[in-house]
Amino acid sequence: MKSVDEQLALIKRGADELLVEAELVEKLKRGQPLRIKAGFDPTAPDLHLGHTVLINKLRQFQALGHQVIFLIGDFTGMIGDPSGKSATRPPLTREQVLSNAETYKAQVFKILDPAKTEVAFNSTWMDQMGPADFIRLTSQYTVARMLERDDFQKRYSSNQPIAIHEFLYPLVQGYDSVALKADVELGGTDQKFNLLMGRELQRAYGQPAQNILTMPLLEGLDGVKKMSKSLGNYVGIQEAPGVMFNKLVSMPDSLMWRYFELLSFRSLEEIDALKADVVAGANPRDIKILLAEEIIERFHGKEAAESAHRAAGNRMKDGELPEDLPEVDITAAAALPISAVLNKAGLVKNSAAARDLLAAGGVKVDGEVVDRDFVIQLGGVHVVQAGKKAFARVSLKAE
Repeated sequence: MKSVDEQLALIKRGADELLVEAELVEKLKRGQPLRIKAGFDPTAPDLHLGHTVLINKLRQFQALGHQVIFLIGDFTGMIGDPSGKSATRPPLTREQVLSNAETYKAQVFKILDPAKTEVAFNSTWMDQMGPADFIRLTSQYTVARMLERDDFQKRYSSNQPIAIHEFLYPLVQGYDSVALKADVELGGTDQKFNLLMGRELQRAYGQPAQNILTMPLLEGLDGVKKMSKSLGNYVGIQEAPGVMFNKLVSMPDSLMWRYFELLSFRSLEEIDALKADVVAGANPRDIKILLAEEIIERFHGKEAAESAHRAAGNRMKDGELPEDLPEVDITAAAALPISAVLNKAGLVKNSAAARDLLAAGGVKVDGEVVDRDFVIQLGGVHVVQAGKKAFARVSLKAE
């Protein structure tokens, strides 16, 4: 096992905050494997690279010899996490949660070592709780303290409704740490309130308080907003290698070091060497290719990574691209829907034609059919095809 200082350096890599560092140092000094917990509510079937920031950190804990607990919140998923929400989230059915949970397990083991991972479901202990147990749990916290939470406070002050069951979410997440006897819990920066709840409840139930490690929320390919499938600025870990390649290589240069820090397993020394190469004149695109190949290999294998650039090129060609492929620069204040891009690039006659073509499945971006909900992010460069003969390489730039 590495020294305490070496472990601490890897644990803190890319992290936003570690509470309380001195406590964790004492735990590491004991030389015993720690129980490292991270919970994931299976609210959607597919994971993207933003989700993997926490999973990557779990892998690093595994490499240090600690026990990782991948907690699937099948019980909390039916409540709906209120973190960062301005309205009550509709709860999922148990069937939806369980179906999504199965896909999660298949996806995370592309990163985590199954032999060193304990998979837990919080329904295991929550379903066993009787009314008296639940009352004891809810008695550990006050409404006033709950309303100190930023998102609850904003909704309360603006007369937006807060359902009683939303108050239960942080209590249940906190109790998960009691049930699992967690030494450390990981979460995004938006989860800090819930993570601190785990510390308080462990004390209330006579356990040592866990340390918490918050990780930043990964920006999407636009470099501005959090990665989200609904915003179209995501890279799905189950997307085809060529699609992943195109998306990662097309990201703004200003974003690539952030992705290296949070997504790459290269050492910080290796990343510093790559930064030095760029300062010395290396093409940033070549550096982004290295990152794309590393990530594609993680989820699709070495062979797919080595051929991803060809797969991307084949998809863009979709037969034959014209030799004089038009280069179109579009300026905008924000990301644009594909219908607007088609118009501004001169690939369709008018808005009505764009709508009809999209409805008929006649529009492709980098060789993939898209619908009217598709959005082109600022900084992106894509081959856009409208119908069989209209092509353009479109660059969307900030005004």
